[in-house]
Amino acid sequence: MDAYDILDTPIGALLAVADGDALARIDFAGSWSPSGIDAAWRRGARVLAALEQQLREYFAGGRRDFDLPLAPRGTPFQREVWSALRGIAYGTTTSYAAIAARIGAPKAVRAVGAANGRNPIPIVIPCHRVIGANGSLTGFGGGLPLKRRLLELEQRALPFALSPP
Repeated sequence: MDAYDILDTPIGALLAVADGDALARIDFAGSWSPSGIDAAWRRGARVLAALEQQLREYFAGGRRDFDLPLAPRGTPFQREVWSALRGIAYGTTTSYAAIAARIGAPKAVRAVGAANGRNPIPIVIPCHRVIGANGSLTGFGGGLPLKRRLLELEQRALPFALSPP
């Protein structure tokens, strides 16, 4: 990790951290403090400026997918789950069981849940789109109200994005 920025968003301040030219981490407000910022990190990086622009577009309802180089740190299994999360379409939800089946490990539902909970790049890697098999909202690093807010944002933006010109 070598660069960071604090991004002002409609859901509060986000700490974004880059590793070289790739986004490595996003932390929600309340889960970090200025004293937790490594003194060796420099402020700003090209990927973080691109993230800020793409987040603006996302929160305005105009962006469905993020186009950024990513460098999430985790085990091979976690990275496989996070890759599968990127395949969840904007405005839709899926279950932990469906993700487990998608990666060829249908009995690993709990492990998928744990990997989802350790996603270091929320929103960009859309872990908020994973819900319980019964349709209930389940854990989210930013809290369930924020998870609901992100899902509602995508639902509201979807009809406008799909309407004919």
